[in-house]
Amino acid sequence: MGLPLDHITVFEMAGLAPAPFAGLIMADFGANVIRIDRSQGFNADVLTRNKRSIALDLKNPVAIKTLLELFKTADVLLDPFRPGVMEKLGLGPDVLLKQNPRLIYARLSGFGQHGPNAQTAGHDINYIAIAGALSMIGRQGEKPFFPVNILGKSCTDFAGGGLMCVMGILMALMERSKSGKGQIIDANLTAGTSYLATFPYLMQKYGLVWEGERGSNMLDGGAHFYETYRTKDNRFMAVGAIEPQFYAVLLEKLNLDKEDTLPDQLDKDAWPDMKNKFQSIFAAKTQQEWCSIFDGSDACVTPVLSFQDPIPGTDRKAEAPSPAPQLSRTPAKKPAVSKDESPPFLTVGENSIDILKEFGIGSEQIKELLTSNALVDAASGKSKL
Repeated sequence: MGLPLDHITVFEMAGLAPAPFAGLIMADFGANVIRIDRSQGFNADVLTRNKRSIALDLKNPVAIKTLLELFKTADVLLDPFRPGVMEKLGLGPDVLLKQNPRLIYARLSGFGQHGPNAQTAGHDINYIAIAGALSMIGRQGEKPFFPVNILGKSCTDFAGGGLMCVMGILMALMERSKSGKGQIIDANLTAGTSYLATFPYLMQKYGLVWEGERGSNMLDGGAHFYETYRTKDNRFMAVGAIEPQFYAVLLEKLNLDKEDTLPDQLDKDAWPDMKNKFQSIFAAKTQQEWCSIFDGSDACVTPVLSFQDPIPGTDRKAEAPSPAPQLSRTPAKKPAVSKDESPPFLTVGENSIDILKEFGIGSEQIKELLTSNALVDAASGKSKL
């Protein structure tokens, strides 16, 4: 059985998180993803599943000439560099689309290919700040609070960057099936993150669930029924009982449903006192005890699970990430299960010569690449064919 993208060849210029994640998704669903590494140094990227590596010295004209040949039959190119870098290498979209009009040229950058910030350095905190998302995160009366790096990266690098880029690539591939033409994709992290914030933006604009100060609203930490609570064993439970019928189940499980003095669920003035009440209640039992109470109910209460540390006395923890969504006929490749705890690094140049031969590069040209130090093949050595 074939995979959805097994007819697609993707070249990924080695870079940081967004492009490797985009390449990982496409590789998981069957694309032939080839990472173009620098011929010197070590690439610490762990998003290498189902990929291969060719190592080239991009400062060597012979290497650039070879890439131009490889790109003639490519379907997708992932560009992770600042605007203008690929043009300086002689690999800009004007050159590549001229020789391969069907190419999908996907550019991943922080602030986009144009505009005042295009050439400016930035990181996750900067992108979510410019996108408007950071202004909505934080406790009431406190400064905006940026998510820890891995979550910030989930929002910007991975969701607003890599995943949004893949969405653009798939749409471009669908359009190409009708027009026969490729195109350039500007998948910048700031615009992608802004797009992800469409729901809170509209809610805030129209004064629905985001009408007050940051941290005082229903979904940003103000409400007692949408919050995390510490348990007796210093772990946490997540509560998200928004709808009245779910809130009623929550109160029942907390033995509060029989109290006649409880304020209305949406009485914002009562939220701080209710939050204090919930804190005391949740602190009286362990996480596992609360799981035994809430599991299987509609109270919308779940344990805060870790990838590494299971709930004490159980083997329950967060499952390792795997390809999503699931397709019924042509599912993605399942990640290999291994007890090896070492990071899944892809050796730089591990597949160099095999890839060149696959794309019709002859022995004499391969020898020229090796002898001129334009190519490294980890399997055969630096200067042997």
